[in-house]
Amino acid sequence: MSQSLILPMAAHVALAALLYVLLTVARAPAIWGIGRAKDGSNPFAAVEPRISANLSNQFEWPVLFYAACIILALQGEPEHAAVALAWVFVGGRILHSAVQIGTRNIRLRGIVFTLNFLAVLGLWVLVVARAVSGPVA
Repeated sequence: MSQSLILPMAAHVALAALLYVLLTVARAPAIWGIGRAKDGSNPFAAVEPRISANLSNQFEWPVLFYAACIILALQGEPEHAAVALAWVFVGGRILHSAVQIGTRNIRLRGIVFTLNFLAVLGLWVLVVARAVSGPVA
Protein backbone atom coordinates (compact mmCIF):
# COMPACT_ATOMS: atom_id res chain seq x y z
CA MET A 1 0.00 0.00 0.00
CA SER A 2 1.27 3.45 -0.91
CA GLN A 3 1.89 5.95 1.84
CA SER A 4 1.96 9.18 -0.21
CA LEU A 5 -1.67 9.96 0.63
CA ILE A 6 -1.23 9.35 4.37
CA LEU A 7 0.17 12.83 5.06
CA PRO A 8 -2.76 14.75 3.54
CA MET A 9 -5.19 12.50 5.42
CA ALA A 10 -3.22 13.02 8.66
CA ALA A 11 -3.23 16.78 8.04
CA HIS A 12 -7.02 16.73 7.83
CA VAL A 13 -7.20 14.70 11.06
CA ALA A 14 -4.98 17.36 12.67
CA LEU A 15 -7.38 20.06 11.47
CA ALA A 16 -10.32 18.21 13.03
CA ALA A 17 -8.37 17.82 16.29
CA LEU A 18 -7.59 21.55 16.30
CA LEU A 19 -11.28 22.32 15.80
CA TYR A 20 -12.13 20.12 18.80
CA VAL A 21 -9.65 22.11 20.89
CA LEU A 22 -11.12 25.43 19.67
CA LEU A 23 -14.63 24.23 20.43
CA THR A 24 -13.58 23.17 23.92
CA VAL A 25 -12.03 26.60 24.56
CA ALA A 26 -15.11 28.36 23.16
CA ARG A 27 -17.42 26.33 25.40
CA ALA A 28 -15.24 26.57 28.54
CA PRO A 29 -16.84 29.77 29.92
CA ALA A 30 -20.36 28.31 29.66
CA ILE A 31 -19.47 24.81 30.87
CA TRP A 32 -16.71 25.32 33.43
CA GLY A 33 -16.88 29.05 34.07
CA ILE A 34 -13.30 29.41 32.83
CA GLY A 35 -12.77 32.62 30.87
CA ARG A 36 -16.14 34.22 31.59
CA ALA A 37 -16.45 37.91 30.92
CA LYS A 38 -16.81 40.22 33.94
CA ASP A 39 -20.58 40.22 33.46
CA GLY A 40 -20.61 36.40 33.57
CA SER A 41 -21.22 35.94 29.86
CA ASN A 42 -19.32 33.74 27.44
CA PRO A 43 -17.06 35.96 25.29
CA PHE A 44 -17.00 33.22 22.64
CA ALA A 45 -20.78 32.79 22.40
CA ALA A 46 -20.96 34.31 18.91
CA VAL A 47 -18.22 32.13 17.42
CA GLU A 48 -18.98 28.84 19.20
CA PRO A 49 -21.84 27.85 16.84
CA ARG A 50 -19.63 28.53 13.80
CA ILE A 51 -16.83 26.35 15.21
CA SER A 52 -19.34 23.61 15.96
CA ALA A 53 -20.84 23.80 12.46
CA ASN A 54 -17.41 23.72 10.87
CA LEU A 55 -16.41 20.70 12.93
CA SER A 56 -19.54 18.92 11.72
CA ASN A 57 -18.56 19.81 8.16
CA GLN A 58 -15.32 17.84 8.64
CA PHE A 59 -17.36 14.63 8.74
CA GLU A 60 -19.50 15.20 5.66
CA TRP A 61 -17.79 15.72 2.27
CA PRO A 62 -14.37 14.66 3.68
CA VAL A 63 -15.68 11.10 4.06
CA LEU A 64 -15.52 10.83 0.26
CA PHE A 65 -11.98 12.28 0.36
CA TYR A 66 -10.85 9.51 2.72
CA ALA A 67 -12.56 6.81 0.68
CA ALA A 68 -10.88 7.97 -2.54
CA CYS A 69 -7.47 8.26 -0.87
CA ILE A 70 -7.70 4.79 0.65
CA ILE A 71 -8.83 3.21 -2.63
CA LEU A 72 -6.02 4.93 -4.55
CA ALA A 73 -3.45 3.92 -1.93
CA LEU A 74 -4.59 0.30 -2.04
CA GLN A 75 -4.33 0.28 -5.84
CA GLY A 76 -0.62 1.05 -5.72
CA GLU A 77 1.42 4.22 -5.95
CA PRO A 78 -0.98 7.10 -6.68
CA GLU A 79 -0.27 9.51 -9.49
CA HIS A 80 1.22 12.89 -8.67
CA ALA A 81 -2.17 14.34 -9.60
CA ALA A 82 -3.82 12.37 -6.78
CA VAL A 83 -1.34 13.61 -4.20
CA ALA A 84 -1.70 17.18 -5.49
CA LEU A 85 -5.50 16.96 -5.38
CA ALA A 86 -5.34 15.60 -1.82
CA TRP A 87 -3.23 18.55 -0.70
CA VAL A 88 -5.50 20.99 -2.53
CA PHE A 89 -8.41 19.47 -0.61
CA VAL A 90 -6.63 19.82 2.75
CA GLY A 91 -5.56 23.39 2.01
CA GLY A 92 -9.11 24.15 0.97
CA ARG A 93 -10.51 22.64 4.17
CA ILE A 94 -8.17 24.81 6.24
CA LEU A 95 -9.24 27.89 4.28
CA HIS A 96 -12.90 26.85 4.55
CA SER A 97 -12.55 26.57 8.33
CA ALA A 98 -10.96 30.01 8.55
CA VAL A 99 -13.71 31.57 6.43
CA GLN A 100 -16.58 29.81 8.20
CA ILE A 101 -15.30 30.52 11.70
CA GLY A 102 -13.76 33.94 11.13
CA THR A 103 -16.34 35.56 8.84
CA ARG A 104 -19.98 35.47 7.89
CA ASN A 105 -19.14 35.63 4.17
CA ILE A 106 -21.31 32.86 2.71
CA ARG A 107 -20.28 33.66 -0.88
CA LEU A 108 -16.56 33.25 -0.12
CA ARG A 109 -17.28 30.09 1.86
CA GLY A 110 -19.14 28.69 -1.16
CA ILE A 111 -16.21 29.46 -3.45
CA VAL A 112 -13.78 27.73 -1.09
CA PHE A 113 -16.11 24.76 -0.72
CA THR A 114 -16.22 24.47 -4.52
CA LEU A 115 -12.42 24.08 -4.50
CA ASN A 116 -12.74 21.21 -1.99
CA PHE A 117 -15.62 19.70 -3.95
CA LEU A 118 -13.68 19.72 -7.23
CA ALA A 119 -10.55 18.26 -5.60
CA VAL A 120 -12.54 15.27 -4.29
CA LEU A 121 -14.31 14.83 -7.62
CA GLY A 122 -10.87 14.81 -9.25
CA LEU A 123 -9.72 12.08 -6.88
CA TRP A 124 -12.79 10.03 -7.76
CA VAL A 125 -12.12 10.51 -11.48
CA LEU A 126 -8.70 8.94 -10.85
CA VAL A 127 -10.28 6.10 -8.84
CA VAL A 128 -12.74 5.33 -11.65
CA ALA A 129 -10.09 5.71 -14.36
CA ARG A 130 -7.87 3.17 -12.59
CA ALA A 131 -10.80 0.80 -12.15
CA VAL A 132 -11.67 1.01 -15.84
CA SER A 133 -8.27 1.05 -17.49
CA GLY A 134 -5.49 0.65 -14.94
CA PRO A 135 -3.22 3.41 -13.59
CA VAL A 136 -3.57 6.87 -15.14
CA ALA A 137 -0.32 8.46 -16.29
